[in-house]
Amino acid sequence: MPPFPLLCLPRLVLCEVFRSLNIEEKIKLSICSKKISFQINDDRMYSQKVIANLDISKQEIRVHSENDEDAFRVSIHFDIGKRHHSNTQQCSIACRTVRVMSTRKKFKTFWKTYLEGFLFVIQHLLKTFQCKVSTSFNCRDSDAFQPTISMLFDLQVEFETLCIHFEGSKDENLLWNQISSNLGLVEYLTISFVPNIDFTPVFTSWPQNIWIMNSVWFTLESLLTCPCTTITLWNSNLENKDLDEIFRKWRAGGLPNLQRLAIISLSFEANGEQIFGMNMSELDGMVIKTDDDNGNHVLGRNLWELDEMVIETDDGSKKATIELGLLWMIEIYVTPFE
Repeated sequence: MPPFPLLCLPRLVLCEVFRSLNIEEKIKLSICSKKISFQINDDRMYSQKVIANLDISKQEIRVHSENDEDAFRVSIHFDIGKRHHSNTQQCSIACRTVRVMSTRKKFKTFWKTYLEGFLFVIQHLLKTFQCKVSTSFNCRDSDAFQPTISMLFDLQVEFETLCIHFEGSKDENLLWNQISSNLGLVEYLTISFVPNIDFTPVFTSWPQNIWIMNSVWFTLESLLTCPCTTITLWNSNLENKDLDEIFRKWRAGGLPNLQRLAIISLSFEANGEQIFGMNMSELDGMVIKTDDDNGNHVLGRNLWELDEMVIETDDGSKKATIELGLLWMIEIYVTPFE
């Protein structure tokens, strides 16, 4: 069949054609020519929403739909300048001409540096789709990680997941100082440290959800001012008295956005300081509720058979279920009263 004059279609029809394409088809079409790429860019707001997972350690970006049913991979390779493979062709990616080898569900792209490849491929994807970015801890050892993350924050790109690992370098501190005021762009932020690192992150903004692996530095004051929906603290130094303060502040209206809190701390003690006037070993199976005419909270001891404790806010708008897990893991699940 002769070539189909795609760009001769009426604009509304052409827009519907672009909408009907899956991820692989749209990416492959977008690098055919600059003219098609510009047309797809113009229609980006009508494009499907995708997640771009950056696997920088493997020099690969996996682009997939939100339900993960549709996916395509773009790998970044170093162009050594030797004899080119016969299956490669020259294509335009973010207005940069590079060699590309196409296979089913995957592109191999060849660049002067890995950093250049990631920066230009990501920019191309951002102009092709409604795109969020996701990273994992295996990105941290690559020289391309910090410049790539910096560029994405400069472009105000939204992150589904961002993983930051601190090992004590100046570049890590500089990166944190750059992104700490824009963490509202992040849905899930995970932070980890090597032991004994002399650096404490300062939050000037917050993500929607936060997971901290070595959270000794994350104090009670930090927790009580944290507006995140989900908070998970591993290897915490929080104690019984801190947990008591958290419960009392929450009942009085503190932590208004909280939906789930998980704290793992070896400083919790079964027979340590009391919480709500009870030892830790006595909490499991208790219910705290309003029983008297003056609205005072009293302990109900009639539900020992339940493996949980329920508390409610002073205004009666929300309730929280507290669960005691292994290794002194305390989990709190908040739900509104119906």
